[in-house]
Amino acid sequence: MNTPDSSLSPSFKSGFVAVIGRPNVGKSTLMNAFLQQKVAAVSPRPQTTRRRQLGILTLPEAQVIFVDTPGIHKPVHKLGEVMNQIALDALKDADVVLWLVDASARPNPEDELAAARLAEAGADGALKVVLALNKIDLVSDEQRPVRLEEYRSLYPQAFVVMVSASSGYQIDSLLQAILDRLPPGPPYYDEDQVTDLYERDIAADLVREAVLRHLKDEVPHSTAVRIEEYKERSEDTAYIAATLLVERESQKPIVIGKGGEMLKRIGTTARQEIEKMSGRTVFLDLHVKVLENWRDNPALLKRLGYTPSAKPEPPEWWGHRIDRTLRESGGMVGCRRFGLHLLTDERGCGLRESGIW
Repeated sequence: MNTPDSSLSPSFKSGFVAVIGRPNVGKSTLMNAFLQQKVAAVSPRPQTTRRRQLGILTLPEAQVIFVDTPGIHKPVHKLGEVMNQIALDALKDADVVLWLVDASARPNPEDELAAARLAEAGADGALKVVLALNKIDLVSDEQRPVRLEEYRSLYPQAFVVMVSASSGYQIDSLLQAILDRLPPGPPYYDEDQVTDLYERDIAADLVREAVLRHLKDEVPHSTAVRIEEYKERSEDTAYIAATLLVERESQKPIVIGKGGEMLKRIGTTARQEIEKMSGRTVFLDLHVKVLENWRDNPALLKRLGYTPSAKPEPPEWWGHRIDRTLRESGGMVGCRRFGLHLLTDERGCGLRESGIW
């Protein structure tokens, strides 16, 4: 973390931006769009995000720290309660709240729940809220004013911007609205750091993203991913062993598939995404294990890192911090190693988590 830099302009701004909304409105997609690289897992399925993750955007004039959060919803198990609490906790320390909604659909009870939580957090009138109507490219010109008023009525104090995270439409306007509301201050993080998660954490999220893409119904939401081993075999290759944890014996054969076909598909998709993220050739070894009713077991949730606290306890060996090294390429800002430059800690790059199971 940086110390104040006396060379910074007095007008330099910095602050935390809580990204909230109901599930599946595009919060992680939007954060990835701001950072111009994929640091957060995304999928068409709701509740892809289960924990808090920072996305750190450092500009010449400001440092914007996006706090990606789980979708606010009506929980049906203790994991859902924890996810909601993580989202609500992000409001407490936010300098700006970015409330994301799906403009392609009318407001539903979960949007109303998010608005109610905003009203509670902003009861003193100090909360700065930017309302982003995402997926606006899916809304006809005739319907846009109607949809705008439907969502604006839920929280009239918000500043509203229509955007499309997937196409980039009005992303710059949304960023400017956020910058206008940030307070003056020095950067909190090194300028090349883009997230607070380590490579092994992101790898676990990308495996779960693959599960969400390939499995249906309740099975993917009953699945957690635990990284057992993460080893660099050379500068350009890595070995990852991960366990997919399901809640019931009946779910295990579904995840594995006939002759292991489904597990192979999940592994192939996850491996490709991890390789894009790390810039290395990856050997991914997946296994499936039953951990009965883990979503309703507070002790297991804590062990898996699903707690309202800011971060789970680190393992014996830290992973790689994800940093950004920019270069100019044809007038475009690009990033080395598919957008991620990997730095090891002072203890080297051999990674093996101490057993807790």
